[in-house]
Amino acid sequence: MSLDTPQTDSVSSQRRSSRSGGRAARRAARAAKLSDDIRPIRPGMSGGVYKPLTEADVARIHEAALTALETIGLADAPPSGIKIMTDAGAILGDDGRLRYPRSLVEDMLAKACKDVTLMGRDPRHDLDLSGTRVHYGTAGAAVSMVDVAGNAYRDSTLQDLHDAARITDVLDNIHFLQRPMVARDILDNLEMDLNTIYACAAGTTKHIGTSFSDPSHMPECLEMLYMIAGGEDAYRARPFMSNSNCFVVPPMKFATESCETMEACIRGGMPVLLLSAGMSGATAPSTTAGAIVQAVAECLAGVVYVNAMAPGHPAIFGTWPFGLDLRTGAMTVGSGEQALLTAGCAQMHAFYGLPGGAAGGASDSKMPDMQAGWEQMCSNVMAGLSGCNMVYEAAGMHASLLGFCHESLILGDDLIGQAQRCVRGIEVDDETLALDQMAEVCLGTPDKPAPGHYLGTDRTLSHMERDCVYPALGNRMSPKEWAENDRPVLVEGATARKEAILATRSGARFDAALDGALRARFNIHLPA
Repeated sequence: MSLDTPQTDSVSSQRRSSRSGGRAARRAARAAKLSDDIRPIRPGMSGGVYKPLTEADVARIHEAALTALETIGLADAPPSGIKIMTDAGAILGDDGRLRYPRSLVEDMLAKACKDVTLMGRDPRHDLDLSGTRVHYGTAGAAVSMVDVAGNAYRDSTLQDLHDAARITDVLDNIHFLQRPMVARDILDNLEMDLNTIYACAAGTTKHIGTSFSDPSHMPECLEMLYMIAGGEDAYRARPFMSNSNCFVVPPMKFATESCETMEACIRGGMPVLLLSAGMSGATAPSTTAGAIVQAVAECLAGVVYVNAMAPGHPAIFGTWPFGLDLRTGAMTVGSGEQALLTAGCAQMHAFYGLPGGAAGGASDSKMPDMQAGWEQMCSNVMAGLSGCNMVYEAAGMHASLLGFCHESLILGDDLIGQAQRCVRGIEVDDETLALDQMAEVCLGTPDKPAPGHYLGTDRTLSHMERDCVYPALGNRMSPKEWAENDRPVLVEGATARKEAILATRSGARFDAALDGALRARFNIHLPA
């Protein structure tokens, strides 16, 4: 029922009163950005109410992971990693595999940093990863961009990456930027790594995550980060960029060069994401529980690695098992099984008391269509309700991680807003139970007759902004209003907002002196 159709005289009178009593002012207030104390949703709200695993299930997964580390272990650690971990108590077998006594894992868990804050260049965007606080952001290494106008795909470029950072910077519900696509127009890998740092940092002051293609690139990449921060000490005090590190190649093997990169990042003061991304049924067990066991075991090996090298270094427990369509071999990142994998992993993060991250919000659909909507919402809601600290790939990702879409990133801001409202949950207290309001509306008071409805009451108006999340692009018009407004199309609205964002200068851009120094030192491919 549209509120533009009064149902009773009293309702009509109330609505006329609300129009004459400041409706335009209220609309202007709603259009303005809300302060954090009023916003119904905000970064870092606590989830954890959804628990697909029982306490007994969690304990069994933990025990199975410890057994896997003791008896199977991991292969292919670099010589430096072997020394770091064997010096701490890991055992190198004749088969070249490192095995981990339970006592070693428990000791390193005790040393691990439990209260990690990922910094933004602007402190307003700092992310507190303690407890079950939830944050949503981008991630991935898509090689293509979704062209919604042409219903087609094309190679992703450095400009696309910079534009994604600029869009992320102004979206309230995208809390961090992890590099979502590869700059395929830069052929030299070192220049690609350096320009990825530049394009992201010049586009957003939120926390940034990125990968590095070779450990030999780290000295120059760290040099650039130190320059942006204002010096090495300044970066180490507030590391605004972290390393997303696929330190393992499932099943149960280290990625040698990635481990060497991780060691360089740790030495350089950079937080790390310990990322295990097994494919259920291919590089991880086909069962949901088994895939979680392997991801947990691999990430526990990462906890040993990091804390044997630098006790308490900030590291995120990145269990990212993915689903697989066993009929075709296609990834199923938009499936219910994926949502369960992520939610179960979040429970394991909470069990260890470690900051954790997992994948949620990606789609197998090729375009931002109805399939993309149901897939993105399903895993984003479940990840948030389970209390996942960092929900990666939460917006913009299509085609089972092969494509990224700027319009979908913008639409994802609306979608994640609704997911966060689910995370916030229901507050029950004397005010929200509303018995006094019910009495006033139904019975009235000696000096005021019962209105018989709640429209326009002080309580309704005072709660409408702090209790409800209103979509920026999602359409709630009646069919009549929709037709009168030229039948707006959701994706076209997202394209218009993208163009408006990119038509203004980035608020994160570097000052002229710093930008000049960076361009003098490095080969920056983006135009000045």
